[in-house]
Amino acid sequence: MATTSARAVVRQPAAAVPAAAAFGVTLPPRAQSYYQRIESYAMRIRASRNVEEIVGLLDAALRETQALAEQEELRIARDRIAEAESQIQMLKAELSHAESLVQIDQLTGALNRRGLESAFTREAARSDRQSSALAVAVLDLDNFKRINDRYGHPAGDDALVHFARIVRATVRPHDTLARYGGEEFVLLMAECDESAAYAALTRLQRALLERPVAIDGDLVALSFSAGVARRTLGESMDATLARADSALIGAKRAGKNRVLFQSA
Repeated sequence: MATTSARAVVRQPAAAVPAAAAFGVTLPPRAQSYYQRIESYAMRIRASRNVEEIVGLLDAALRETQALAEQEELRIARDRIAEAESQIQMLKAELSHAESLVQIDQLTGALNRRGLESAFTREAARSDRQSSALAVAVLDLDNFKRINDRYGHPAGDDALVHFARIVRATVRPHDTLARYGGEEFVLLMAECDESAAYAALTRLQRALLERPVAIDGDLVALSFSAGVARRTLGESMDATLARADSALIGAKRAGKNRVLFQSA
């Protein structure tokens, strides 16, 4: 199954670590060396677009700050050092919190993998609690590579946005759409057995045929193949998706634009 990383980027502050001048004191050479190293961390933080890397750099800067505070000759700067340490800790916490909130695929507006995991956990818990059905469908756009090859990747992006829009307009409000990778999506359908899931997906196929996407003056009708699995009691997301993905492979081999189910 194709994978992709989240495209969302957490906005970074203009300066992640204060410069030495911000402390307003004259420090010995060891402190000046410390600030030079902190400035180096700050430059790397501003250049990074990876939250995990930024948090790692903040950890390194924090260790430098704590080590500085332990130097007897630098007691004069203790208050300022404590302030810097506090600022680093706060920024690290804010970045970690922001990362946890990034659950939306920025191109299509659907959930991303992180959002899918949260939604699946919520729906699975409700399904187990209420002994209700939870259908999980993996949808893959048919012949998507042809769109990219003929019209270019921006047109492919437009097709993905159009697809997600049609899905949201067609399925029930409480169904959940997530982009799982490339042109592959996952649809969580709560309180939905096999027959209801099949009806919903065939209705979506008709909606796509009736509403083609406009690309460079052409009207391009989209279609998808889908594999569906009804989650069993206590089954993990990976296990359910693996069964749905197996059905998707069968749908592709059977001629595309089809919906197949995988039993437990």
